[in-house]
Amino acid sequence: MPKTSSEPLAHDQPLPPSKRATLHGPAMGTRWSVTLDADTTVDMEALRQHLAATVEQVDEQMSPWKPDSDLVRLNRAPPGEWIDLPPEMLEVLSCALDIQHRSAGAFDPCVGQLVDAWGFGPVRDAPDGQAIRAARQSMPLATQECLELDMPTRRVRKHAPVQLDLCGIAKGYAVDRMVHVLQQHRVPHALASLDGELRAVGRQASGAPWAVAVERPETGRRAVHGVIELEDLAVATSGDYRRYLEVGDVRIAHTMDARRCAPVHNAVASVTVLAGSCMQADAWATALLVAGPGEGLATARRLKMDVLFLLRGADGLTAIGLGRFGEPADGSALS
Repeated sequence: MPKTSSEPLAHDQPLPPSKRATLHGPAMGTRWSVTLDADTTVDMEALRQHLAATVEQVDEQMSPWKPDSDLVRLNRAPPGEWIDLPPEMLEVLSCALDIQHRSAGAFDPCVGQLVDAWGFGPVRDAPDGQAIRAARQSMPLATQECLELDMPTRRVRKHAPVQLDLCGIAKGYAVDRMVHVLQQHRVPHALASLDGELRAVGRQASGAPWAVAVERPETGRRAVHGVIELEDLAVATSGDYRRYLEVGDVRIAHTMDARRCAPVHNAVASVTVLAGSCMQADAWATALLVAGPGEGLATARRLKMDVLFLLRGADGLTAIGLGRFGEPADGSALS
């Protein structure tokens, strides 16, 4: 696997005194964690509480499971009615619509009804044929025409009865908010994580980059495919091997392909994306998983992205890396 940062600091450079700590807690159906090297003056308990409150705020705003969340409030609103939303949610919606446009619909935040119909949402825990047919009939032709964002007044209105789902971007955004908290507390060296979405703040205090494992996409076991090194960079992975339903002999992935109105089904086992923000990395990993090996690779090359595709084939897994993962993002041959 490639390195994603330059060489460590020279041994003769003085390093500030610091201590290694790990903070963590439950959030969004999983756990958040931060590993940090911080000055001994940092109040760890105050920092932990601030981090926990920040992640909880994102969940309170964007969870499809919490009946009082801002997302559920927006989903319940009738078309044409302006809904006031917090600035954080407006930021996520704006990014989601931008990536929906740039990915030609591979990433689509208006898949809430599909998610529920296939058994992955708060409504049901198994696919429902009637609900699936209803969701397919009601899917909008163009998400951007169904949502209108008024950023200066912090409000949104729907032009169609769409149901939004931000699970493909909200966890990445929560990691970015965690990094903002770390910066507020003047922590120069940290690695923030939420359910496999990670973002590094600087390097470790030793001068070494943060080492992060890329998981091998195998059902029922955890194995490492390789290791990447991060410095002021985010990484996110999307795949079909962790969250799924089994109906008979068929395994149904939880990620929805809005253009097919069905769960994603292609040769991509996982996609790992590097980006400056975890929100961007999270959403693009979802988009490229849905797009598949042909369209997804073409999109990643066109946008000069740092991406690792792991593809399933008759002979096992095949890795295709772009940018910092091995192949130059302009599409030239693998190095």
